[in-house]
Amino acid sequence: MCHQSSYWAGTPPDVGLRGGANWFHDARKKSAVNNQQTRLSVTSAGATEIAQSAVVFVIDNDPSMRAALEDLAGSVGLGVRLFASPLEFLQAKRPDAPGCLVLDVRLPGMSGLTFQQELARMGVEVPIIFITGHGDIRMSVRAMKAGAVDFLIKPFQDQDLLDAIHAAIERDCERRRNALFIGELRERYATLTARERQIMARVAIGGPNKQIAAELSLSEMTVKVHRGQVMRKMHARSLPELVRMADQLGEPAEASYATAQTS
Repeated sequence: MCHQSSYWAGTPPDVGLRGGANWFHDARKKSAVNNQQTRLSVTSAGATEIAQSAVVFVIDNDPSMRAALEDLAGSVGLGVRLFASPLEFLQAKRPDAPGCLVLDVRLPGMSGLTFQQELARMGVEVPIIFITGHGDIRMSVRAMKAGAVDFLIKPFQDQDLLDAIHAAIERDCERRRNALFIGELRERYATLTARERQIMARVAIGGPNKQIAAELSLSEMTVKVHRGQVMRKMHARSLPELVRMADQLGEPAEASYATAQTS
């Protein structure tokens, strides 16, 4: 299974409420570093643990190829679900688990490349590894541009496919971790008052307390109080962390700022 990040379990210690512009620019630089460090800490799932719940979906109309792929993935402890067509895959109830799709390019009714587009249109997020005995550079470029993890030409080496499968599963784990993390952030953001959201939006783009106070017709002390509430409710230990949270929240924070600008 994928490790999940819970950020901070409890309320962080109080932090200094500094509002200077120079401090903000330093915080922006630290944010990128801290973001990468946090990602590294939550992406440490071992291959064995991932294999215990990960599922490899296979779509190939050749029964012998499906059986061979089942044996290969099963040999390293991965679960496997086999399908003869894209329609079978769509009609099946799929487990909510990290996984990937090994997809043949040539299929009856709908090509693998067309099915890749259809999955994207439907919002089905699963990393895809293409396999084909009739591939060319144009097909490979098209598949990779659309987000495929790999494009393997038959006959391929077993290890090449296994490497691609593990890379695809880790990609799916990362997507799931990000989704969970964003969900947690949105829950915390929902606890902020309208005024606190206005403060957060301005703090996140480097606004000093004095400037924020002038924009919102508040006293500087009131801004500091609201800012402290934002830090506590968002469980942000520092300004760089709050900046990163605002970046990851994206639309809500931007909408909050836009609303404040017109109010």
